[in-house]
Amino acid sequence: MLHDRGMQVMNVELVSDAYAIAANYLRLSGAMPDTVTLNDQLVDIIVQLIHRGEFNKLRLANKAISMFEMASAA
Repeated sequence: MLHDRGMQVMNVELVSDAYAIAANYLRLSGAMPDTVTLNDQLVDIIVQLIHRGEFNKLRLANKAISMFEMASAA
């Protein structure tokens, strides 16, 4: 799946870590259902942020949470 989005192998761990942090928060807050499947919207947001040059996993997670919540509110 990440390969389909043009991710390099070295970024898979970064995406995975940022996704885990963001998804955990969003599930606990009720903004995202508690399922075992990946949320494609959240993955796409994180990949988009990496393409813009963000490589810190905590900043990635926080920005992804904000963007996800804004998109859900719209």
